[in-house]
Amino acid sequence: MVKAVVGEETQLKLIEDRLTQSRLPVGLVIGKLSSPLDRGFVFDLIPTPPNDAREPACSLVETTAKDDKKKGPKSKSQASADSSSSSSSSSLFIDNDWVAEHARQVARMLVGGMKVIGIYIWVSDTVFKNSTITLCQLLQTVKGVAEAAPLLENDREERLLIHICYSPMRWTCRNCTWTSNITSSSLRPCDFKMGRVLTSLQTFKCNYSFNLRLPICQESSSNIQTLSDVLRQGISHHAKELKDARAVIDGNLVISDEPSTSDGVQEVELLLPFMKDTYAEACSQKDVLGVLLFKGSVCSFAYLNSKEPVSQAVADIKRDIIMSLQSRLDIICDEAYGDMGQTEDVSQEASDGISTDKPVSQLDLQSLRKECSLSFPRRVFVPWLAGTYICDYLQPSETLEVLKDHCVELMSMEAPSDASTILEPEKEALSLVTKPFWDVAIPFNSASCSPLGKNGIDTREESGKKSTKSNNLNIVGAILFLLLSIVVGLVLYVVRGSKT
Repeated sequence: MVKAVVGEETQLKLIEDRLTQSRLPVGLVIGKLSSPLDRGFVFDLIPTPPNDAREPACSLVETTAKDDKKKGPKSKSQASADSSSSSSSSSLFIDNDWVAEHARQVARMLVGGMKVIGIYIWVSDTVFKNSTITLCQLLQTVKGVAEAAPLLENDREERLLIHICYSPMRWTCRNCTWTSNITSSSLRPCDFKMGRVLTSLQTFKCNYSFNLRLPICQESSSNIQTLSDVLRQGISHHAKELKDARAVIDGNLVISDEPSTSDGVQEVELLLPFMKDTYAEACSQKDVLGVLLFKGSVCSFAYLNSKEPVSQAVADIKRDIIMSLQSRLDIICDEAYGDMGQTEDVSQEASDGISTDKPVSQLDLQSLRKECSLSFPRRVFVPWLAGTYICDYLQPSETLEVLKDHCVELMSMEAPSDASTILEPEKEALSLVTKPFWDVAIPFNSASCSPLGKNGIDTREESGKKSTKSNNLNIVGAILFLLLSIVVGLVLYVVRGSKT
């Protein structure tokens, strides 16, 4: 359990001025909860922007002592004007779904050692006391966003609630633990102070290459496997394998839990153990229809407090790799269902000869008879606070210009004006290829979903010609070798006969 919380003094002082001017009273707490130290570290507070209807995510509602019913929302600016007369009967109305969606998208942009660890609220003491249950429910909703993705370890059963009182200006922090019934006792006060947090962080970097072969198994007609279903299972299984990987930092095998004393960026290499593929064994009792080939290289960063053991940095790197793979798949699935029509469609020919257009993530793999390929978004890193980085994901058709909107809307920050400060270590996007069973067993039979090459040449026909020529050359070579063997044998026979 977190007993003390330290916030980045430089950043939080700026936030006090921002809160006074912005009138956005609710947002996310970005930082880290350290299990070895039983401490929390707050890096930044990010306000939740208005929703699509330009309505704030949080407002005040008036209640009466008799029926305690909500009469209607009131803006923060209106509420502060007459708070002295009505604050005793006011409570918060919070759009939990909108705040949770903000937390989900912000979580994608955070790297190892950084998480959405709670929420903050900027209200008076009286309103805060009247809204305890509402705030606990919001914390639980935000926590559920993190649990929706496969993790290498169980997430901490707690979140922080930072209350900033504006009259007088005062910071307090509470730790919320989860019970079956959420009550006011779920919030427990913990020590909060400001200090230097970001400047003491150590940086770890890892370039992790992987090559996964995920079997596509025969399922019942009522349980249709889509590409996203198989890929989610594969990522979740790989997370379990990655948990047992050994780490090498700057050429030295990690064998102790001592704090790291090195300066600068420390390079991490992960060594997977030799083990049985339990995921493939799980499908051994089923008919295998094909294989998903998922490969590429993931660049990962992690930030560690100077007092934490180096093993925590390794755990953060592993978690960041899995979360990055999961985030890319979520982005593809989100775009498939997007209202703006920004989907990636491919034309697939079913077994009955009917051509259908479906989002790639929702392809029915049981009826897939053609090879299909898909490029995943690539990861780029944007400078953030005190030399740290956050990340974003770009589709193959997108440029760095799309980063500006994401930085402003989600992280409430200005995008870097100098594009050279943005790191692009993933030169090639992650790729996924679906191969039916016979294309795996007999590679010459494979065919691409996009058979036309750059010059408009049918690559399937061209590869077929190449394979035919190769087979003909092999036959001719075998015949020539046989004739040569016969000739050599006759010559040797004649030479031996002449000697005798």
